[in-house]
Amino acid sequence: MKKFNVLTLAAVTLFLTACGGKSSEETTTVEEQQVAEKQGEVYTVNVESSKVEWKAFHKGGFAPRWGTLAIKSGEVSLESGELTAGDFIIDMQALKVDPASVTEKDKKYSELEGHLKSADFFDVEKNPTADFKITKVANLDAPAKDDATGANKTVSGNLTLKGKALNVTFPAKVTVVNGAVTIQAKFTVNRSDWDIKFGTTESDPAEWMISKDIEIGIDVNAAKK
Repeated sequence: MKKFNVLTLAAVTLFLTACGGKSSEETTTVEEQQVAEKQGEVYTVNVESSKVEWKAFHKGGFAPRWGTLAIKSGEVSLESGELTAGDFIIDMQALKVDPASVTEKDKKYSELEGHLKSADFFDVEKNPTADFKITKVANLDAPAKDDATGANKTVSGNLTLKGKALNVTFPAKVTVVNGAVTIQAKFTVNRSDWDIKFGTTESDPAEWMISKDIEIGIDVNAAKK
């Protein structure tokens, strides 16, 4: 299989908008934690209006690649008007590469798409879905001065990729208005933490140029059942 000296992905989460500036210093990753129990009012995720975006680079920020993942299903629960729990299923087979991100004449976005879906990266044939399950939601009392996202919460959850679950924590903007819930966030993860290690060694200089970092953006909309 032809190897692309680019990074990719996604992931997850999971669930997040805007692939803007890196925010890895705001994201922590630890072992899988106990999932929060759904209590109170349950809201169903609108899979048509919700989106997950990813962005990846060569080292130094060169030759970025970006695209989308699809949310297959999801629910969140609220108690006293506050987000407390939720889970999301991500359709990894729906991974897309934006053609606008592949500008080199000798490369095709469709080939990159196929490579990302292969065993080198997400192995979507064996792992057709990924998931994110909220473990904790806390108030964010002191947002970073340079945070333009309007984050008001800290969300923790188990992100499962290729069958491996790790708990990630990141700032998010959670809005509850007129029976609708919106969750927006952007964060950076290290793909090698989930054993997605293609291009992470120095044995092949071309592969070594691929960054381990993946920026994930989620914009999730949910309404009361």
